[in-house]
Amino acid sequence: MSMFCYQCQETAKNTGCTIKGVCGKNEEVAKLQDLLIYATKGISEIIVKTKANVAELAEINHEVLTSIFITITNANFDADAIDKQIVKVLGLRDDLAKKTSYTGNNDAAVFTVGDRASMLEKAATVGVLSTENEDVRSLRELIIYGIKGMAAYAEHAYNIGKEDTSIYDFMYEGLAATLDDSLSADDLVALTLKTGEYGVKTMALLDEANTSRYGNPEITSVNIGVRKNPAILISGHDLTDMEQLLEQTQGTGVDVYTHGEMLPAHYYPAFKKYDNFVGNYGNSWWMQVGEFESFHGPILFTTNCIVPPKTPEVATRIFTTGASGFPGCPHITADENGKKDFSAIIELAKTLSSPDEIETGSIVGGFAHSQVLALADKVVDAVKTGAIKKFFVMAGCDGRMKSRDYYTEFAKQLPNDTVILTAGCAKYRYNKLGLGDIGGIPRVLDAGQCNDSYSLAVIALKLKEVFELNDINELPIVYNIAWYEQKAVIVLLALLSLGVKNIHLGPTLPGFLSPNVANVLVDTFGIAGIGTVEDDIALFTA
Repeated sequence: MSMFCYQCQETAKNTGCTIKGVCGKNEEVAKLQDLLIYATKGISEIIVKTKANVAELAEINHEVLTSIFITITNANFDADAIDKQIVKVLGLRDDLAKKTSYTGNNDAAVFTVGDRASMLEKAATVGVLSTENEDVRSLRELIIYGIKGMAAYAEHAYNIGKEDTSIYDFMYEGLAATLDDSLSADDLVALTLKTGEYGVKTMALLDEANTSRYGNPEITSVNIGVRKNPAILISGHDLTDMEQLLEQTQGTGVDVYTHGEMLPAHYYPAFKKYDNFVGNYGNSWWMQVGEFESFHGPILFTTNCIVPPKTPEVATRIFTTGASGFPGCPHITADENGKKDFSAIIELAKTLSSPDEIETGSIVGGFAHSQVLALADKVVDAVKTGAIKKFFVMAGCDGRMKSRDYYTEFAKQLPNDTVILTAGCAKYRYNKLGLGDIGGIPRVLDAGQCNDSYSLAVIALKLKEVFELNDINELPIVYNIAWYEQKAVIVLLALLSLGVKNIHLGPTLPGFLSPNVANVLVDTFGIAGIGTVEDDIALFTA
């Protein structure tokens, strides 16, 4: 096979992409991403074995975050950019080995590469399938994918000025452990749960970063129509990019719209002062292929969720920044102070047509933990009186598969005395259905981006306290979560580390779970897949 990747939910036949990624990445990009991860394992090996002080390794910490983020599904398709990052990481690794007097001979800590051909040759020997035992392989990849999600969230927090060196410490520990053949399956299961614990810590850090800088999200009605001005569409997750784009477009006559996971930016008070921040355009990430054509203006990708454009014209309007990248598209980098120059995007927008209107009206969001807890008395009363019988956590990801229609139908058929708690782009399956409210409490409470699943955990823990329960699983909360990529993996592991059980995961269980590892999750945590809408609603509401 030319490549092997099974890190996302849409992987071919739910077993692995072996010719080209369903996401669109080719063999070369897939192999270079494998090699980049291997290089970060080498740095981790040196740090762990020499007990290096992570607090003194700022440059390495940040480059490792970016490197891991680059390998997340739909983030970076640019082979040249990944090649350069590998070379940079290997240089940092070798300097670290000299400074720490590392004397080990672990291949990940000592291998070298030359031209692209030698890189690809090396990559073919260090990918997923280099671990022969399928259960060990499964657990190693589960840890790595959790760390990928963690790295994404940690990078967003770092961009805002918040970091926690204990998170770096754990990431190095986890990556180095995936090289250690002496670890048993039980050791790796324990490390998987520890990954979840640090996932909670990382999401809490990002929540603190976002709210300390931009305020606590508040209930907000977001316009989904358009104006007649030229405009820029911003996608992804990074709020510092959003902030800088809004600052630079003020007074230019150019409007800014969000797409996909950037929708929750509208909920933060700090962004409401910009009168050219006018609404959300379209739906979740996979619908961009058609929606970008009708938008007409330039598109800025701040993180993952890139779908390779089908028309050359759309490609001429795409810009990337941060960990994202696409061949042939301009990439905007930050200066030493973290500032980015978006003038090229703004000037291009002025030359292009305004967006076509594809829908009208508004959607309501902003129900992160601070806002929901402000309504706690109202929510508790609704539960005590029976007005609300159950909460359904339907957080996670959206995707292209027809089977994801399940989540729309599930939301439609839920009894009227239930409330949906959501975060992530999964919400686009039901946030425009008009499901009404219960005594003024909307039946769809959108907490925000996928990382804001942390808010849903905080809400659950607070309700456990209010109702004086001993176990979070005694709450009238059902978890029916859709997943797609690695940030959903860290959210899942975080929930497991908090003691949440009986999570239903779909539309398929991860292809990277071996039968034995899947059985451990089922037996220990009650993880289950999904069935039919009717059967599942009957099960959950019994």
